[in-house]
Amino acid sequence: MNNMIFAECDVVNLAKKYGTPLYVISEDFIVNRIDEIKNKFLYKYENTYAVYASKAFLTKEMARVIKREGLGMDVVSGGELYTALEVGFPMEKVIFHGNNKSYDELKMAITNDIGRIVVDNLYELELIEEISEEFNKEVKILFRITPGVNSDTHKYIQTGQVDSKFGIPLNGKILKNAIEKAMDSNNIDLLGFHFHIGSQINTKDSYMEAIRIITSLMKKVKEECNFDTVELNVGGGFGRKLIEYYTDAIMEELESYCNKYELKRPTVIIEPGRWIIEKAGITLYTIGSIKEIPGVRTYVSVDGGMPDNPRPSLYGAKYNGVIANKMNLESTELVTMAGKCCESGDILIWDLKTPKVEQGDILAILYTGAYNYSMASNYNKLPKPAAVMCSKGKDRLIAKRETYEDMLRNEI
Repeated sequence: MNNMIFAECDVVNLAKKYGTPLYVISEDFIVNRIDEIKNKFLYKYENTYAVYASKAFLTKEMARVIKREGLGMDVVSGGELYTALEVGFPMEKVIFHGNNKSYDELKMAITNDIGRIVVDNLYELELIEEISEEFNKEVKILFRITPGVNSDTHKYIQTGQVDSKFGIPLNGKILKNAIEKAMDSNNIDLLGFHFHIGSQINTKDSYMEAIRIITSLMKKVKEECNFDTVELNVGGGFGRKLIEYYTDAIMEELESYCNKYELKRPTVIIEPGRWIIEKAGITLYTIGSIKEIPGVRTYVSVDGGMPDNPRPSLYGAKYNGVIANKMNLESTELVTMAGKCCESGDILIWDLKTPKVEQGDILAILYTGAYNYSMASNYNKLPKPAAVMCSKGKDRLIAKRETYEDMLRNEI
């Protein structure tokens, strides 16, 4: 058989059934990843917690899977929070992030008794105090700290450096004033701190540096503000290594420095997103025009591109792919997979080795579970693709394909 099998499903048949472009998600892979987190982190260390960073991929069905498997959820907008509410996700397990949360978003979070709000700045702290007093709610918060750590990743997905739009810087009296203001509030319960140093981090060194900085901060605020850090959220951004490569190092360093400074080790929260979903997804396309420029390049165009996967254009992200209906044939050609948008930069994969490619073949691009559905647009007025979830050979639709009418629904 020449067809690609993914999550025990024939992807060529999926393309025929649902059309292309098509996002395909393996529920089995997601569950296996969550089991790794449980076995290698949550069950291994006391007072630990894990939340799924939903910005990587969020549909109502994905929220249901995360809910069923027992993780919490990290949301960064009113829309993500609303999605969690729509499926009855337990609000005490939700953490709300973002550098510019609106009044309405904070009101939605606070009135629905959200578990934690990660406060990014003093303006937000004042809004939370105002809303919590108005609705007579107690709000549990963490302060997001900018530790001043540079990570070895693309500059667009670094977040822990000093010059960052995220978090409260450690220099000056800004943080001390924020801590004292929170401690004086009748409606705010400050539990600790959060940091996030970036995405796709493939070494543990920057996490170690951040832990050393944050434990020094914990010692300082205990001495100066009489504040004990109860929770420490170390963010996510884990690359493609095993989860314990990161979590073991984080926990060992934290234990060491808490002992050194005579501090009680706080509850530790991690926020994996991409790590859970990236390899769980593929995207299927149908091949159309083939343009050979003798001695230069062969362009193979598909029925999607930049709108359903903007990451190659945005970050120079590199993907691999296969001709899903010719899996057992020898790769004899070198082609470039191009999208259909009116942009020279709409290239999905440069120089991919494939069998002889023909119109109607199905291209499967691998590891597209993260930040494709989430970042999809209607550029060139292209409808967003459908998404299906597969498990043990069974497939189910989790997001309908947009129609032209859907795209124009809100236009006057």
